[in-house]
Amino acid sequence: MRWLGRPLTVAVAVAAVLSAVPAPPAASPAADPAAAAAEPGNTATVFYYTKTKNWDRYNLHYASDGGSWTEVPGVAMEAACTDWVKRTVPLGSAEGLRATFNNGSGTWDNNGGENYALGTGALTVKDGVVAHSDPCAGGQDPGPTPGDGNRATVYYSTRTLGWTTANIHYRPAGGSWTAVPGVGMRAACAGWWKKDVDLGAATSLTAAFNNGNGVWDNNKGADYTLPAGVTTVADNTVTADADDPCAEEVPDTAAPTVPAGVSARADGVSVVLTWEPSTDDTGVAKYQVTRSGGTGGEVVSDVGSTVFSDTGLEERTTYTYTVRATDAAGNVSAASAAAIATTGRRPPAPAAGRPLATDPRKDPIYFVLTARFNDGDATNNRGGSQHEKSGNAANDDPMFRGDFKGLVNKLDYIKGLGFSAVWITPVVLNRSDYDYHGYHGYDFYKVDPRLESAGASYQDLIDAAHAKGMKIYQDVVYNHSSRWGARGLFTPTVYGVRDSQWSWYYDEKQPGFEYDGLTVEPKSGKSYYNGDLWSTAEPTGNTCVNWGRPTGAKSPEGYTLYDCQWPSPTSGMFPKALYHNCWIGNWEGEDSRSCWLHEDLADFNTENPQVQNYLIGAYDKYIDMGVDGFRVDTAVHIPRTTWNRRFLPAIQERVAQQHGAEAAKNFFVFGEVAAFVNDKWNRGSVNHSAQFYTWKERKEYSADDAKAALEMYEYEQQQGTGNQPTSANAFLEGNSYHVPDHSRFSGMNVIDMRMHMNFGDASNAFHNGKDSDDSYNDATYNVVYVDSHDYGPNKSSERFSGGTDAWAENMSLMWTFRGIPTLYYGSEIEFQKGRKIDCGPTCPLATTGRAYYGDHLAGDVTASDFSRVDSATGAVATTLAQPLVKHVQRLNQIRRAVPALQMGQYSTDGVTGDMAFKRRYTDGGTDSFALVTVSGGAAYDGIPNGTYRDAVTGDTRTVTDGRLTVAAPGKGNLRVYVLNGPGKIGADGPYLK
Repeated sequence: MRWLGRPLTVAVAVAAVLSAVPAPPAASPAADPAAAAAEPGNTATVFYYTKTKNWDRYNLHYASDGGSWTEVPGVAMEAACTDWVKRTVPLGSAEGLRATFNNGSGTWDNNGGENYALGTGALTVKDGVVAHSDPCAGGQDPGPTPGDGNRATVYYSTRTLGWTTANIHYRPAGGSWTAVPGVGMRAACAGWWKKDVDLGAATSLTAAFNNGNGVWDNNKGADYTLPAGVTTVADNTVTADADDPCAEEVPDTAAPTVPAGVSARADGVSVVLTWEPSTDDTGVAKYQVTRSGGTGGEVVSDVGSTVFSDTGLEERTTYTYTVRATDAAGNVSAASAAAIATTGRRPPAPAAGRPLATDPRKDPIYFVLTARFNDGDATNNRGGSQHEKSGNAANDDPMFRGDFKGLVNKLDYIKGLGFSAVWITPVVLNRSDYDYHGYHGYDFYKVDPRLESAGASYQDLIDAAHAKGMKIYQDVVYNHSSRWGARGLFTPTVYGVRDSQWSWYYDEKQPGFEYDGLTVEPKSGKSYYNGDLWSTAEPTGNTCVNWGRPTGAKSPEGYTLYDCQWPSPTSGMFPKALYHNCWIGNWEGEDSRSCWLHEDLADFNTENPQVQNYLIGAYDKYIDMGVDGFRVDTAVHIPRTTWNRRFLPAIQERVAQQHGAEAAKNFFVFGEVAAFVNDKWNRGSVNHSAQFYTWKERKEYSADDAKAALEMYEYEQQQGTGNQPTSANAFLEGNSYHVPDHSRFSGMNVIDMRMHMNFGDASNAFHNGKDSDDSYNDATYNVVYVDSHDYGPNKSSERFSGGTDAWAENMSLMWTFRGIPTLYYGSEIEFQKGRKIDCGPTCPLATTGRAYYGDHLAGDVTASDFSRVDSATGAVATTLAQPLVKHVQRLNQIRRAVPALQMGQYSTDGVTGDMAFKRRYTDGGTDSFALVTVSGGAAYDGIPNGTYRDAVTGDTRTVTDGRLTVAAPGKGNLRVYVLNGPGKIGADGPYLK
């Protein structure tokens, strides 16, 4: 299929934020170009959807490409047809225009501050989405009339796609294609779009569908062949001679229920607005938030979730908010009760950054435990209640030792290794007895002060990394809080006696003192003060059974134990509305999403809107700061329906609102869906397998999230492993790259657990990974590592100790095979190899796989480019001289120079050899084709003729018969023959030679 015409600038695919329009350019504004004498040339007829706005008037404020803006508020639009207004704009020689819309009274739709970029011809703007069509007359194709010949009536389903409009791009058999993106289809009934096509003498047509914003369904590259008559197309399935899917559909005229429980909370000059979800007979599509107050007038924002973070407001100003719900048919509820919030002072924090917004597959990842990587500020080091017991005190090694300042100081070390993305452990304020790793979140809205220093805040880290062209991926937790709950949502009160036995543990409550993990409470002398958590008197509203009664048992020290002394899921301390109240019994069962993993990890009821709002609002803050992506902890313990309905759309919406559509497209979300088995599907349970989370839902479930989770679990388990979606997105078609089909992508990528489990041997990892790739939406985005802060291969509890040659071989595979190579800190020198990764507070951290790494980084290091160290002194110079360091530096050089190794699809067709494959990436002027073999010899048959150059040795081969044979380079070595490639990249090292 050919791609013709001026491409649409991708509009924000989620509903746009409406705010005050930016001032026109400094040049004197034109009066009204449309009112001037029309000149011959291009025109644009702009249609604007009115049903969800309910404005009294509609104005188009625009500037043709290269031209001046109209005078504010622009030119009036005229009625076009039901729910649409229009304006035809003469463009002369321009090929498009920039546009915003307003009601003439201060309420604007400026595409979330980005303005709309429109082309020529008939264009629609509907709830933030741009498409090429005429909603009132059928667009470029008026449809068949009696006597025209054969006809096709095409119904297309978008129920599982989430599209808000649909175009059909087609050609009758033997005829020509319509101009891209085709012609607009009209809404037929909920989830279905219809188009009548005149075929003339033809008896069929070839077709593809798109949403007008660059997202296509071309039947996985094959296009659809549709016969004359009535045909339906749903989820890649064509049904000829079909019944009309809308024949008995009753028009949806019922509006959703009014949003209830609207609450506004001010934080500085920001307001977090939350509400309970509305209900609707066909489902709520979005919400419309109206803000009044301040000098900006009334502002309306479209929101896809039930939480809205309003930022950049005026100081000490009262704002009023109301919320309306809208369904897919455009029915709008009445406004909610008003919620009021008054802002405070503008905080002195630095301005938020912007994500780098490039394709994440270009960026190899270096993973650090921030508190264990490098110490830049000793004043924020903290040992916690287990400092002595663990043995850390004897090593002068407090658990919180590394910090953002230490990481900023060694970004050049990471860049010198060749990594352009840094995955850091969670940054939120933690609160458990051994919480240095960040997974025991207590205040999700606050950065842990034990990680920050003057001049080295979290924002400073993000900005410093971006200045070096490096991304920050933040580890985030949606599944659980600390055992002490989540500040701002719920924290338990437990029984604490003040006697000689327990006085060492229970601190006296000090009014006015607030735990932050860093500040020392004067009376107790502790930073891990807990007086705010305990009570000797039963609190009002207590739900814990047998409050304060002796259990009859003793602690290991011989102390009397009491009921309600320690939080747990079965204690009754946690409200069921906000937390699940059970222990996991079956790790591959339904209860794995609805029960606690561990006593330190209080399991959120993530199906509850109040919990969802708390988490969405918290993580909006870090999106606003400019992080480049989220690594999602324990993703498998939240149902896919909740990810797909709530959290993933909220992430996309916020990134798009704050940073634009391109940033949203490349904001990298990769989940930990832990499966510690070697088979393709985790013990046969699709709901607990990594690839499952990369897909959208394929049917409708109950509006209630808790019911939907159970319905989805049961439905997908019954479908089994043999009836799951498949994809060819990772695979070449012969030697050809094809445009991937991401129309069914959920928004979550994943860590490749199967390769991780099999990396005891590189060949096993390769073959197991390849075997699973058709079940991911797009395996080229898989995050691939050998070991981590949790496990080594084969669920080993130790850091990888297979030897330097095996490490080199694993790295050579990771850096050339599909997916994103990821290295756990220190593995470049086999740091702590064979050591137990985690033993909690029962042994010193210095003896584990989470030991402090800063001693190996002491000294100075500067890097002017990736894989290029300009200078190094002290211990870090010794570290950089290690053989695996040289290996990973050159691998990063080679991968960075060959696009096929970053983003390419792959194939083993026509390839002999153990770990041998071909990869290709084609986009615009880029066409990168590479032949790879890791360690062993290989032969390639049926490849394109031409000149191939090896990126490792520089060897040049001219292929004239479609064949190339490569001798075995040796364990840990590699050959990468690139068609028309640059030749040798980098210098020979201990392995790449």
